[in-house]
Amino acid sequence: MSSRPVHSRRSFLRLSAAAAWCGPQIVASGVLRGATAPSRRLNVAVIGCGNRSRTLIPALLEEGVNIAALCDVEASQIRGLKTGAPARDGKKRKSGDFASGIAQAREYGDFRRLLEAERNLDAVVIAVGQRWHQPMSAAALGAGRHVFCEKPLAHSVAEARAMARLVQGTKLVTQVGTQGGATDAFRRSMEIIQAGLLGPVREVHCWMDRTFPPSVRVARDADPLPADLNWDAWCGPSPVHPFKEHYLGGCLQWGRWLDYGDGHLADMGAHAHNLPLRALELGAPVKVAVKSSEPALDSYPAENSFRWDFAARGKYPAVSVWWHDGPRAAPPAELTRDLVATYGKVPTNGCLFIGEKGILCADAWGQKGVMRLRGDASPKCRGVLDHEAQRNLPAVYPRTPGQNHLAEFLEACKGGPPTFQNFEVAARAAEFGMTGIVALRVGREITWDSAALKAPGCPEADRWIHLPQRRDWLA
Repeated sequence: MSSRPVHSRRSFLRLSAAAAWCGPQIVASGVLRGATAPSRRLNVAVIGCGNRSRTLIPALLEEGVNIAALCDVEASQIRGLKTGAPARDGKKRKSGDFASGIAQAREYGDFRRLLEAERNLDAVVIAVGQRWHQPMSAAALGAGRHVFCEKPLAHSVAEARAMARLVQGTKLVTQVGTQGGATDAFRRSMEIIQAGLLGPVREVHCWMDRTFPPSVRVARDADPLPADLNWDAWCGPSPVHPFKEHYLGGCLQWGRWLDYGDGHLADMGAHAHNLPLRALELGAPVKVAVKSSEPALDSYPAENSFRWDFAARGKYPAVSVWWHDGPRAAPPAELTRDLVATYGKVPTNGCLFIGEKGILCADAWGQKGVMRLRGDASPKCRGVLDHEAQRNLPAVYPRTPGQNHLAEFLEACKGGPPTFQNFEVAARAAEFGMTGIVALRVGREITWDSAALKAPGCPEADRWIHLPQRRDWLA
């Protein structure tokens, strides 16, 4: 196995900083790692060793990769993985004993040092908080590594656009962690909608009944800091607030706080919006609005309904897409009769397409789709893989063996078929979601000029479109 080209720390940091701030070229062509021979074991690093890594690492080991390195700003998180200690959130995961598979993995507290030192690395898996997704992904691509990153890909509209530009023309493999897109039901739902079986679709409702306490300001007093936590690095490109225990423990902890994440819209909306984005071939919205249970202060409000209006596109009419969260989250009652007939109630999460000829509803991950057409004899929906109306439709999109999105990424790294959920798609999805956060932060409806990255007539939106980043951890 040949070694990677060696860079000095200074040259590497220049390279990763340029990538993070969206230079047009990812890295010099001589540094790029091409497809790996199918027979060779991939060397993979995992950045972020908290709750999510405890699902990803066993899945990586099952696919036969070598976990060469682990990185976390809290050393005890790595120790916990290697010793089998419980996760911080206390949840038990059906992952078995994977400690032996990572026993020899080298340990790092700074992702930049990892990217510089690990010369034989093929790919990087990023499982940290949302604030770090774009900077770390850009740096890893800049170092010539294939990248799998958890969703969403960005923490602002400007970050999403930066990533879209960065990956144009890249030969590196990218995949975002919207696993529903790897399922047969997701791709069949796309084919059904694009074939016109539902008729024109002008309304889509996505929802999840998760909630947070009402929006508040960040606390100004600090809790005792864990001894081995680098709090400045944890905050990374985001503002450094006094440490509080409630920031730790996963996306339902830090995700509540808008400096570090973007609430349920970023967490589950990134999954739910994936199907309408792909199935309806959505571009950028032209108008965005949100109604919340209270004004957004420093944390995500308790209940929200976002609406994005999209212009007509080719064969598709203008459409409005909604995201609802909170304990009462659901589409309007008049649109859910078929769901109540099928399930006895409105599901706690979902993605509902309203067409002139019928409906299609998946769960919030885009999986488990069901449909009902107006002429159906039964009042209940049937599965998108079973309904007789779809039986003669050709399969337009490739299917992923085992419906395994992580395996799809690893096979692409070895020269297999391209990934379905690449960063080009993920950047579009992130711009979609983050325009909603702009409307939330300014507290009113905005029109959206995607080409200019502007909300015309709303100058106060600029600070939320181009979210400031601390550069200390980006260079």
